Parts: sequence; C-alpha cells; structure tokens
Amino acid sequence: MTYFALRRATLLRTLLMGVIATVFAGLSVTAAHAEATLLIEADTGKVLQAENATYPWHPASLTKLMTAYVTLYNVKQGRINLNTLFTVSPTAVAQAPSKMGLPAGTQVTVDNALKMMMVKSANDMAVVLAEGVGGSVDGFSAMMNATAQRLGMTQTSYVNPNGLPADAQITSARDLGILARAFIRDLPEYEYFVHIPGIKFGRRVTMNFNKLLGRYPGADGMKTGFICASGFNLIASATHNNKRLIAIVLGAPSSAQRAVKAVQLLEKGFNGNKLAWLRPTLGTVDQLAPIDATPPDLRDEMCGPKRKRPPAENEDDDVEVSVDNRSDSATPSLAFAGLPTPTLKAADLMALPATPAQPVIVYTGPARSGEAVLAADAAETARQEAISAKRHRKGKGHKTAAKPGATTSEADAKPATAAAKPKAADKPVAKPLANAATPPAAKPASTAKPAAKPARPKPKDSGKPAAAQKTDTAPKT
Repeated sequence: MTYFALRRATLLRTLLMGVIATVFAGLSVTAAHAEATLLIEADTGKVLQAENATYPWHPASLTKLMTAYVTLYNVKQGRINLNTLFTVSPTAVAQAPSKMGLPAGTQVTVDNALKMMMVKSANDMAVVLAEGVGGSVDGFSAMMNATAQRLGMTQTSYVNPNGLPADAQITSARDLGILARAFIRDLPEYEYFVHIPGIKFGRRVTMNFNKLLGRYPGADGMKTGFICASGFNLIASATHNNKRLIAIVLGAPSSAQRAVKAVQLLEKGFNGNKLAWLRPTLGTVDQLAPIDATPPDLRDEMCGPKRKRPPAENEDDDVEVSVDNRSDSATPSLAFAGLPTPTLKAADLMALPATPAQPVIVYTGPARSGEAVLAADAAETARQEAISAKRHRKGKGHKTAAKPGATTSEADAKPATAAAKPKAADKPVAKPLANAATPPAAKPASTAKPAAKPARPKPKDSGKPAAAQKTDTAPKT
C-alpha cells in the first residue's frame, strides 16, 4: 500500500469514527429531550434526516395505521370487502375514549368503521375491525405482528389494535417509516382512508386531528396518536412535483408542535439543503440500526402536575399549547410550483384555519349509496336530536313543567299589582287622580274613597297604608 493510499485510509477511518461519535453523542443528548423524528422519501426509502429514529417508542394511535393496513390487505386479497358488516361487541363498547360509542349489537360496514377509526381515532371501531378480521383482539394482534415481521419492522410488537396504553405495545420511528411506505406501495387504491378531512355522523362532525391537512400544500396523510406515556405522535406525508416525503414525529409536547415539527421536516426535504453533501449518507430507512433500549415514559411531562392543561389519557386530544416561533429552524418557503413564496413560519401556518372541506357522511347498518346515504344521515340526526331533547327534559323537565302555569299567572297579575302600588303611594300620581273625574267614576266605590282621602291631607298621603291595601285588594276580590 502506497503512502498516499495509507494516508487516505487513515483519514477516512478518522472521519468515520468522528461521525459515529457525533451520532452517538447526538443520540444521548436528544434522548434526554424525549423526541424522535424521521424524514424519508416515500418511493426510495432514502433517509433525509433522523433523530432517535431507532429508539423504541409507544405508538399510541399510530397503531391504527397497521390496523387499517391489515384490514385493507385482507380486502385486497378478497377475504372481506368494504361492504362486509361487522358487529359491535361488548369488548368494543368497553374501550376507552376516543370512540364512537355505538351500543353492542350495532352493525357497521368495514368502510364506515375504517373512516371512523382513521378520522376520529375511534378505539371501539379498531376493536370492531380486529374482531371481524381476526376473530378476536388477540388473533388480530397476532396478524399485526406477523405483518410487521414480514415488512421488516423488527422493533415493533402489538398487543391491541388501537394503541391504548400497554407496556408491550412498542415501535420506533424507523418501523413506522417502513409501515407508511408499505401502505403507500401496497394499497394505493385505499390511500383515501389516510387523508379524509372529516366525518359526519348525524349531528356530530369530527375533523381530522392531522393539522397539516387543509393547511400545508400537498399534505396527503397519514395518522396522529397520543397517550401520556408517548406524547403527541404524527406520521405526515406530502407530495410536491411527484415527490412524496414522509415525516414522523414522536414525543412532541402538543398537537400543535408535532404539526409544526412535521412541516419543518417536510420543508427541508422539499427545498433541499445546500450543505447536505457534507453530511454522511444515512442510507435507507430499513438500513437504520435498531437500538436496544426501553421506551421513554413521558407521563409526568405530558400529564403531570407541571402541565396547566393536561391532555386526556388514552385520547388523541387536540390540546393546544403555545408554540414559540423561534423554534423554527428556518422560515418555510412552501416552494410549490406556480405558487408565491409566503413568509409565514411553520407555527403561523399551522395556526391558520384549515381550508373548508366537506366531511364524509358515515352511518351504521348495511352499505348505502346516493339518496339512501342522505336518508340514513337524516335518520341518525333525528335520533340524536331526540336523545338530546329527552336528556334536556329529564334534567329540566320538572322545573319547566311547574313554571309555565306560574309564569302565565304572574304575567297577568304582577303588572297590575305593580301599577296599583305606585298610584297609592306616590304623590305625583295622587294629583292627577284628584283632577281627573272620568277614571275614578269608572272604578268601584271602595276604590273611590281611598282616592279622595289622599287629596285632603297631602303630607299624610303616603302614610296611610290602609288605603293602599284596600286599593290592592279590591280588584282581587
């Protein structure tokens, strides 16, 4: 080996060791912040940015993306179809919120159950799909784990289909990136389920918790999640000029900040980085080396006493926490073809109202189409209104029933009594009564006498309550 070759090999080795040391140092620092991020290309799987990407994490409701994948994979294989009816079981009813709250025995199509699960993050619908496809929650969990192994998700294990808290429910940003790519690659005809803007079930309208939809240009998926132990999680995807990127954020302190972080990642990917050639290539997502560690527990940070408004446990809660724009590493350019470059920061962009979108009608019972869907929606709306009215009557019915009669009599009697009292007691009113001959003549004799007495001793006019009482009582008898 020549001197120059040896020198070159030594330099490369030194550079490689420095990179490895930097990576591990970064892992130790960022792990303390309890947040993991990953940005990859959807078609190639190339890693554009990674931070704690192979650190084990609790997926929360990101689990439902795997539930949807397994269900739709079975639809594609012909084992079931989107119109197949599944029945809500007592196990599904017993799930913690967020859920649709349908009573046991209710039937719902696979299509509607998927929409409810992916938009509202309904835990009961995840169990309905699991029992319908896998026979039971355990049976479906086994199918989920088998699918994860087939896809190369070596850090993932499932024990339930909805992501409710469980120590053994584990994944990583790396594995979630593999799953997101598989969904896009294997189920392109069913991608609609990952970017539905909202659903309407009778009077209840629920918009998607993914804040990028309707705000960030090109946003087209995929799923949000939250439990106290994991923090706020998000798998977001967006497409620009036929280039699709997938951004994954785990452990964000709020739903707003997970959206801001995802936008920042996507912007870096779409706009490129002029200094990217200085960084060592990270390879593809499946080449990232897993880390053997225990998932972080963010329960105290997310739901402890330090938080003024702790989010609800077991729920993909849309809790807002103030976002500091200074956290933006760069002002997003949103450089989409033909669009002017705005000056909004990512936080400001996410704070804007979403583009109005028509929610999709969901319903129970057999599959319907056209006017039958509208009829089912009207029937459900009427049912919910009847329940609401019944609850209102039950809570306030007794008071309301007693008040109508009393209100009517009081409205008839009180104004006359109130009008009579001032006339007997007020001096200014006594003078007109003495000068006016026609009104006193129309009153009964008992009324005329009290009217004459106050006119004789003016100073003592207001000191004779007996006359006022006669004036008040005479009309009543």
